[in-house]
Formats: sequence, C-alpha cells, structure tokens
Amino acid sequence: MAIVLVQPEIPGNTGAVGRTCVALDLELILIHPLGFQISDKRVKRSGLDYWPHVQLTEYRGWDHFVTERAPRRNQMFLFEEFGSRSFYEPDYPEDAFLIFGRETKGIPQEIIAEWQDRLFHLPMRSDHIRSLNLANSATAAAYQAMRGKLG
Repeated sequence: MAIVLVQPEIPGNTGAVGRTCVALDLELILIHPLGFQISDKRVKRSGLDYWPHVQLTEYRGWDHFVTERAPRRNQMFLFEEFGSRSFYEPDYPEDAFLIFGRETKGIPQEIIAEWQDRLFHLPMRSDHIRSLNLANSATAAAYQAMRGKLG
C-alpha cells in the first residue's frame, strides 16, 4: 500500500505523512513538481529521525507515475472533499494507492476527470470547515484502509 502526494506544497505535511508511512510500513510516493526541495530541513523536522526509514519513490509527473506503475482501477483511491463516496465504503486491496492533492488546490482537474469514479471523501460533521489538513487526512485514510490488517 502507498500514500501518493500529487504536487505537495508544504514540506511539514510531507514530512508528517512520511512519518505515518514509516509507522504503517507504507511507501510514500511524491509526484512532481513539489512546492519545496525534498532536502528542505522542514520535511525532515516533521518526519523527525524517522525520515531515513521512509520508503520514498518520486515521479516527475502524474503520467510518469501511471505509466511506470500501471495501476489497476480498483487500486486507485483519490481523496477530495467533494468525493461522492465515503472513505468508509470501499474494501481496500493490500496494494492500494491512497492519493491526495496539493494543500491549496487539491488533485488537478485533469486527473479527477480521468478517475471520477474513484473519488472518496472523509466525512465531516461541521459546516464550518472545508477540508482537513493534508497530513491528517492521509493518516486517517491510511488507518481506515488498513483496518483489519493491523495487529
């Protein structure tokens, strides 16, 4: 299983997601362009001393990722606040890709158009908030996807 960050902008979020990946033994996939340098000390500060243990893979763009990894449709889970289905609904395969977009703009529209049937959301009760922090969303989704698979 892997968490995929498409064009992340905030180094601290990427570091925190990396830390979650280490905790759950997940791959972290970063899709360029990034809004920071991967060597940025803020990435490593958020990932603490766990960063060297992150199973990190980088792709120069979304098309490169899709070509290289050739994901099955049922492996792909894209998370957006307007996703039509709750992240509680699917059965996540062991090799799922949990995909999140930029902090300010989300997943690019051209990707959403291609994967419309694979959009999910994290339910929120309050009308006072539009979205959750990227690192929090990725962590919540990863734990849900691994529910029943953790000891």
